[in-house]
Amino acid sequence: MTTIQFLARQLLSHNVKHVFSVPGDYSLKILDSLAKEGIRIINTCDEQGAGFAADAYGRLNGLGAVCITYCVGGLKVTNPVAEAYAEKSPVIVLSGAPGLKERQKDPLLHHKVKDFNTQLKVFEALTVFATILENPRDIGEQILKAIGLALKYKRPVYLEIPRDIVTAEIEIPKPDFPEDDQSNPKALEEALKEAKEMIESSTRPLILADVEIQRFGLQKELEMLTNQTGVPVCATLLGKSVIAETHPNYIGVYEGATGSAEVCAYFDQSDCLILLGVFMTDITLGSTKSILDMGKCIYATSEKLTIRHHSFEDVRFEDFVRGLLTLNIRKAPPEKLPNPTLPRIEDIDENERISVNSFFSLVNSFLSSQTVVVADVGESLFGAIDLVIHESTEFISPAYYASVGFSIPASIGAELAKPQLVPFVICGDGAFQMTGIELATACRYNLHPIVFLLNNRGYSTERIFLDGSFNDLWNWNYSKITELLGCGKSCSVKTNKELKVAIEKAILNRDSFWLIEVTIPPTDHSQALQRMAERIMP
Repeated sequence: MTTIQFLARQLLSHNVKHVFSVPGDYSLKILDSLAKEGIRIINTCDEQGAGFAADAYGRLNGLGAVCITYCVGGLKVTNPVAEAYAEKSPVIVLSGAPGLKERQKDPLLHHKVKDFNTQLKVFEALTVFATILENPRDIGEQILKAIGLALKYKRPVYLEIPRDIVTAEIEIPKPDFPEDDQSNPKALEEALKEAKEMIESSTRPLILADVEIQRFGLQKELEMLTNQTGVPVCATLLGKSVIAETHPNYIGVYEGATGSAEVCAYFDQSDCLILLGVFMTDITLGSTKSILDMGKCIYATSEKLTIRHHSFEDVRFEDFVRGLLTLNIRKAPPEKLPNPTLPRIEDIDENERISVNSFFSLVNSFLSSQTVVVADVGESLFGAIDLVIHESTEFISPAYYASVGFSIPASIGAELAKPQLVPFVICGDGAFQMTGIELATACRYNLHPIVFLLNNRGYSTERIFLDGSFNDLWNWNYSKITELLGCGKSCSVKTNKELKVAIEKAILNRDSFWLIEVTIPPTDHSQALQRMAERIMP
């Protein structure tokens, strides 16, 4: 069995049926071999688009893969790989490279930067495992190790494949690898005992759930936990949709000082905070100066477990969360819970020009269990906080790393991973100018995202911090992209009625992508973005 035959079969065994790529001479044999093994190659317009697509695919599928050529391709994909690392998305990076024989005497081969290990050293800083596949005797073990670590840590790994190794015959590893890590039973028992005592003695417990709940497949356990205990749940912005936002115990998104005053007040008044898979970022806490009282926290992630000021070693995150379900905790439901703000469509004047608030209100009215929202950075993300997501894991965004241009290529990965869902893509004009051309990829592979392009002629997030001409953009004729691509449908809307009609048409006519250009005044901002600017900006 060859290197790529073995790799392809491992990918398929983990339901990775697509690999996102931009071809190059060093990666051609990899792509050809993967395709022959039944993996569909999705060619994007740019390596960054391939990386974002693989990231989104990994978030929804459990594992994603991107394949690029040496250095000119690999170094372009570093930004989405860095995002996958920062936000814990399991992505396998496959890079073609000069053959081992070609490297003898250190020649100046094309695409080489400093030495033949330059790209490897870069990816060592961005992944949990990086290696060059060189020795046919251990290539199989290296592939298994890489996939295992990606799944264990929910972060990217890097495999560099010299082109004379692609079709090399390798030794098949023996099926005698160590079992998954197990929790220390005594430590787990003690941690659960202390957690039970703390929750039962509290008067106002609250669960804050973040993205690791989704990454480790614990959404059902979270729902069971709140149902069983009666403890209400809020989510972080990065973890938005870890639980269906129609659940009666869900109180909204917590963003510290920058979030909803009602949710923030409930959070601050809680005497027992159960933090599950939470990233302690400035976005989560609402400002870089926010400090949590850890004396009232149960803080569990894949990397640590602390209860009050006690630390517990060798307790797996999954085991602790599932263990909470065995404790028979029953809390009296609070008399009144904050409820996510449900925009009232009745209050919108159809004949008025679209505002940020009316846009999100109208989009919200079309969301269902059959949609997945893919939000870009900036107003597209902050305005989306109050959208009501009907099922768990139907909202994805780069809410921590915050790389502009994520949404459109991510929608390609999302639709291929979950073809039963309709992607509602929300991006700004700045994001579109970076990666909007990936709609050509949607055309090529018959994908049908509905893209809402918020055109306010610039970077609205930066304007609210510090305005100047440096935040302005050249205004494209965005709706003309269908003429450029010879594919898709598009329109430009200015009033609420025009937007509503456009969404209705886009949902009914699902034979191609839709681009709905939404004209927004440059000075119009969501309340969430305004709060962030006031409280986070130094």
